[in-house]
Amino acid sequence: MKYKPGSKSLKVIERDGKVISPSLTREYELVLDKTRGCYVWDIDGRKYLDFSAGVSVANVGHNNSEVVRAIGQQMKKAIHPAFSDFYAELPVRFVENLLTFLPNNLNCAFLSNSGTEAVEAALKLAKWHTNKKWLIAFDHCFHGRTMGSLSMTNSKPVQRERYEPFLPVKHTPYAYCYRCFANKTYPDCGMECLKEFESTIKSVKDDLAAVFIEPIQGEGGYVVPPEEFIKGVSTICDIYDVLLCDDEVQAGCYRTGKFLAIENFGVKPDVVALSKAIGGGLPMGATVSSKEIMDWVPGSHANTMGGNLLACAAGIASLNYMRKKKLGENSKKIGDYMMKRLEEMKEKYEIIGDVRGKGLMIGIELVKDRRTKEFAREERHKIIMNALAKGLILLPAGTSVIRFCPPLTITRKEADKGLEIFEGSLKKID
Repeated sequence: MKYKPGSKSLKVIERDGKVISPSLTREYELVLDKTRGCYVWDIDGRKYLDFSAGVSVANVGHNNSEVVRAIGQQMKKAIHPAFSDFYAELPVRFVENLLTFLPNNLNCAFLSNSGTEAVEAALKLAKWHTNKKWLIAFDHCFHGRTMGSLSMTNSKPVQRERYEPFLPVKHTPYAYCYRCFANKTYPDCGMECLKEFESTIKSVKDDLAAVFIEPIQGEGGYVVPPEEFIKGVSTICDIYDVLLCDDEVQAGCYRTGKFLAIENFGVKPDVVALSKAIGGGLPMGATVSSKEIMDWVPGSHANTMGGNLLACAAGIASLNYMRKKKLGENSKKIGDYMMKRLEEMKEKYEIIGDVRGKGLMIGIELVKDRRTKEFAREERHKIIMNALAKGLILLPAGTSVIRFCPPLTITRKEADKGLEIFEGSLKKID
């Protein structure tokens, strides 16, 4: 079965091509009409099981009824608070709620509208607080597309092409153990990546504002590092008195079982950037640190739409739902089950080179040959399209990775259905 968009979809796609920027990356010709829970319907009425959750936005499920109700109630009162100029109670209540999910050292927040804005605020805060200019980020990282965050992002060349000059940033190897930069094997590698990291810090230590890290890399390929790596990065930052900024935009909000992915490694960051799932589907970003670090003065940073009342109402409802329904526990339970099933598939299909993940943040790296680890880009696209034709939405990551990041409300029955479609799509290629 080959995927073909319906007639209504084709008409919208044609109109889109005339007026919408071509810079957007559309993986396939799906025109969304409505959503509910773990499912998406296109404008032609076709139903799809969604293993993307809107790129980890719909952690509480699409169109969550409690989130929708909270938005509707707030709409009757007010929408825009001009929070950078006036006070409002709802953004305060949202932050107070958010802080109950976080380590005690994180007690002050700046609100924005997206992941890249949350990272930009973290970047500016680090520079303000330290009065230093350099930043360190990791190979294959993705921190956003606005110019500050883009200065760190380097997961794909097209993201940076023609946008120089960038801010002063040095990149250092991430613990991508399946493709070790030093061609070694963990744990007998001597953690060469940590040695490189410390060397990079030494090169700019007198003028280093912060280190930015994704505890599990997202767009770079759902790369899960050894615990030793994340702990080592934290320890080295402590030794050199450098701020550790944790990008939880995709990995946060129980995606990995813990509210913050970095908690899986027993590390407490200095600054955290959150977005995607904290808004329940509405644009929301939050940059959180201690009051001591967030010492910038009025006018040094602001945001017109940050603290939007609808987003705050949705965010409160979303956070409350995550806690009430114990979505972290479900993420771990269903994630462990899916990992087991995918590991079994790895034994059967040579095209699967690596299976990795925590909770419901799972990556499958596809290769043409397990010995050479040659990327299987075209094969990945065919598998994703095969799955779409059978009613399953999957998204790529990295060079030849398929990511599995369904809503955290997913049931075992829905997980089985998606995995069966995935395996059927795999069989056609392998």
